[in-house]
Amino acid sequence: MLKPQESETRDQRLLDGIWSFSAGPDIDARPWTAPLENARDIAVPGSYNDQLADDAVRMHVGWAWYQREVRIPASWHGQRIAVRVDAAAHEGRVFVGDELVAQHVGGFTPFEADITDLAQPGQSVRLTIGVNNLLTNETIPPGRIETDALGGVRNLGRFDFFNYAGLHRHVRLVATPRQRITDVTVATTSARADEATISYRVEADGPVRVAVVDADGTDLVTAEGAAGNIAIPSPRLWAPGAGELYELRVEMLEGDSIVDVFRQSFGIRTVEVRGAEFLINGEPFYFRGFGKHEDSNVRGRGHDDVLLVHDFALLRWTNANSFRTSHYPYAEEVLEHADRAGIVVIDETAAVGLNLAIGGGVHGLATEAAFSDTMFNDRTQAAHAQGIRELIARDKNHPSVVLWSIANEPEAVEPAARDYFAPLASLARDLDPTRPVCYVGEGRARFDTDAIVDLFDVVCLNRYYGWYVDNANVASAEARLESELRGWADAHGKPIIITEYGADTLAGLHSVFEQSWSEEYQATLLDMYHRVFDRIDAVVGEQVWNFADFQTSPGIVRVDGNKKGVFTRDRRPKQAAHLLRARWSTAQGPSGAPQPKES
Repeated sequence: MLKPQESETRDQRLLDGIWSFSAGPDIDARPWTAPLENARDIAVPGSYNDQLADDAVRMHVGWAWYQREVRIPASWHGQRIAVRVDAAAHEGRVFVGDELVAQHVGGFTPFEADITDLAQPGQSVRLTIGVNNLLTNETIPPGRIETDALGGVRNLGRFDFFNYAGLHRHVRLVATPRQRITDVTVATTSARADEATISYRVEADGPVRVAVVDADGTDLVTAEGAAGNIAIPSPRLWAPGAGELYELRVEMLEGDSIVDVFRQSFGIRTVEVRGAEFLINGEPFYFRGFGKHEDSNVRGRGHDDVLLVHDFALLRWTNANSFRTSHYPYAEEVLEHADRAGIVVIDETAAVGLNLAIGGGVHGLATEAAFSDTMFNDRTQAAHAQGIRELIARDKNHPSVVLWSIANEPEAVEPAARDYFAPLASLARDLDPTRPVCYVGEGRARFDTDAIVDLFDVVCLNRYYGWYVDNANVASAEARLESELRGWADAHGKPIIITEYGADTLAGLHSVFEQSWSEEYQATLLDMYHRVFDRIDAVVGEQVWNFADFQTSPGIVRVDGNKKGVFTRDRRPKQAAHLLRARWSTAQGPSGAPQPKES
C-alpha cells in the first residue's frame, strides 16, 4: 500500500485534531449509527489512555470509538476517495455513516477504506473509527485476560511495556485517480563508485514510464515498462551517516496523457552478511545505538514530529548510528527521517511475548508449552505471517532498513519453536531477498540450546548479566558474558549484535558503591559490556536498552515504568548517556566500523 502523497494527480487531507471519543460501548451496541453518547474530546494522533484524567479510560479493555464529521473537498470530483488509517491499536474498523467500509487486525501498520461511493465531493460524512485493544494468545503481540474479584477485566500484554491503544498515527482523506499506480518497489542490484544498478517493479492499472531523479530535480535516466533494471552512473551511495537519496518518478499513461504520478524516494546501497561480518556497501558496519520505544508523557505511543526531531538530535548527540524498532513497526515518518539522516534501522514486527517463562523482564517457571495447540498455535502463526507481510510491504523501499527482525524474545528453546519459525523465516526471505533476517533471543536460549538460530542470518542477543543475573556483581557478570559470547562465536560463526543490555537506573541516585539503580552502576555496567565486546571479533553491534525510560503496566516490579533508559522519559541524560557519547565518538569513519579488536 503506497503512502499517501500530493502530486500532479494525488491529494490528501490530514484529519489530525480533536475527535469525539467514547471508551465503549461494545461493538454489539452499534454506536457508529448515531453521534456518540457521553463523548469527550480526544486528540489524534495519540494514545487515549493518558489524555484524560480517568483511570477507567486508562485501563479500558475492549472497543473504544472515535467520531467526527468530515467534509470531502469539492475539487475531488471524479477521484477515488479513501480514508487511510496509519495505525489503530490493535484492531480497527472504519464506518462511514452506518456502513462498515474497512477492518484491520494489527496495531502498527496502515489500512485504508475506499469510500468513493459514499463520499460526495463538497458534502460531509460522519466518520467513526472503532479501535479494540484486546490481545489474546492468537494475536500479535499476544496477551492474556485476567478477571478480578469484582468481575473487572484487565488485558495484560505478554510484554514489558504499557499496552497503549487508540489512533496513534495520522488519519487521512486521500484522493487518487480511479485508475492508478498501486505499488512501487525499488532495490539496489549493485553499487560501485562508477556505476550502480537498481531494479524496479510497478503495479498499476495501465502502462508506466519511470525516471530516476537526482536531489536537484534533474532526470538522470528514464525507462519504459512496469519492471526493469536501470544503470546509474557515478552514483551517490546511501551510507551510515550519509543519507543520500534519489527519487523514482512513476507515471501511468493513457495514450500520450499522464493519468497518475507517484514519487518514490530510495537510496542506493547494498547489505550483505559475510561470515561474521555485516557489510553495508561492501564495508564492515558496526551498530552503535539503542532499542527504542514510541513512548512519551501524555502522548503514550502517539506520533509527534517534535519528539521525532528531538530524538534524532539526541541520537546524533550520542554519536549513535542505529536503532531497532523495538518491538513493533514504528511510524513511517520515523523511517523517512532515518533515510534522510543516514541512521541504520533494524525493523521489527510486533511479535513480542511469544514466551511463557518471562514477564516484565523477570524469568519465571512456565507451566505449559509456549508453542502448542492451546497457546501460540497455527492461528497465532497466521497472524504473525500477516504482520511480516505488512511490515515488508510498507518498509521495503527504505534504505535505512538493513535487517528484518521477525520476533523479540520468543521461547526459542522449545523444539516446537522450529516448526513455528521455519516458515516465517522463509516467508521473510521470499518477500525480500535483498536483506538479511534475524530474531532477537533472550537469555535462556544459549548457543547450545537455541532451537531456531540457524534459520537466521545474524545472531541478535538480549543479555542482562549484572542485572537479572549477578546483580551488583560486575566481575562475575563480565566472566559469564564473555564466556557465552565466545560460545556463540565458536558455535555459529555469524555476526553477533547485542540488541539489549543495560540496567534500571533512577535518575539522580548516586553511590560510591556498586549499587543497583544508581547512575554510576548503569555506567559501570555498560563499560564492562563494552570491554567484552571489544575482545570478541564476531560482535558487530551494541544497542543499549533503552534509549529513554518508558511506561509499563502497573505492578511491583517496575516503579512508574522501565528505567533502563540512558535518557529519562522527558529526554534528560543520565550519566550513561555521556559515557556512550564518549565511546561512540571514537568510531572510525561514517561506516561505523569499529576500532580493531583486542587480541
